[in-house]
Amino acid sequence: MVREDDFQKRREHLKNMSEEELINYFWQLTEKIVDPLVELSKTHTSPSIERSVLLRMGFSSIESKNIVRYMVENNLLPHGAGKVVLIYSELKKKNYLEAGKDLSEGIGWEEIVNFYRRNQNANTR
Repeated sequence: MVREDDFQKRREHLKNMSEEELINYFWQLTEKIVDPLVELSKTHTSPSIERSVLLRMGFSSIESKNIVRYMVENNLLPHGAGKVVLIYSELKKKNYLEAGKDLSEGIGWEEIVNFYRRNQNANTR
């Protein structure tokens, strides 16, 4: 099987571009490819993604697992685990690691749920 070489035909619209124009064109195409993923990520998440966020914030896998479990139980997953921890941290005037430890132990969820009930029109992410 012989592949027809159509490289010259396919590169026709690129051949007169400078190096800088080619780089800009590359990034334009890259943005077109990534834009739908970015939009999807604004409205969709999963427990594994949220656990990953918490791990990167410095929580242990057990703490992360527990926080996400409580988030799922309280229908808070769309708000984002990192944001929930930071909000609780601000409410309790604690650093976020201490706040997250409380949340992982089941402490403070009523306050978080009430916070989101009061602020239903707030941005979810």
